[in-house]
Amino acid sequence: MVYCCEEHVELALDEAIDEFEVAPELIKLDDVDKSGFACGYCGKPAAYIVANG
Repeated sequence: MVYCCEEHVELALDEAIDEFEVAPELIKLDDVDKSGFACGYCGKPAAYIVANG
């Protein structure tokens, strides 16, 4: 599972597909859920979770 911002969502999806060879689940965080989660690539506030399984 990777938290990512708008800018890095495509990178997170590509990496998940490369690693697991299946389409990952993309979950958009609403404003309440965003608090406390940072992008795993740049540290900005996360907008999505990219998860497998």
